[in-house]
Amino acid sequence: MNRPLNLILNIIWLVFGGLWLAVGYFLAGLICCILIVTIPFGIASFRIAGYALWPFGRVVVDTQPGMGVVTGLGNIIWFIVAGVWIAIGHVLTAIPMFISIIGIPLGIANLRMIPVSLLPLGKKVMDSGEARSLPQYLPAAQAGYR
Repeated sequence: MNRPLNLILNIIWLVFGGLWLAVGYFLAGLICCILIVTIPFGIASFRIAGYALWPFGRVVVDTQPGMGVVTGLGNIIWFIVAGVWIAIGHVLTAIPMFISIIGIPLGIANLRMIPVSLLPLGKKVMDSGEARSLPQYLPAAQAGYR
């Protein structure tokens, strides 16, 4: 996608659901930071709040492809405490977007955010162009793998 289209989609997204989803992530992050032990969850939640606020033109990539034990355990705790509820929020926001027909791209984007809402640790939000330059996004021949 090009930048003007991303801008238009992001503005529509912001008005029709992105703002309240970002607020949900922000509140989850705030609660996690208050509890001190869960500060890593809070940081991940704030990172995803920014993505939920302005998602088009950006992607989520794994920072740890073979998720470590601590990250895996943290994701399980997040899944139980907040992930399920935020994922339900994504589904509830996607339904009216799909019904409106014109909002189908927004509904698809909403559903694509569910995996990161369920398991946010070990993920990083990047610009789409920047992510394409990563080795895992290049074809195997270009990356030097045979």
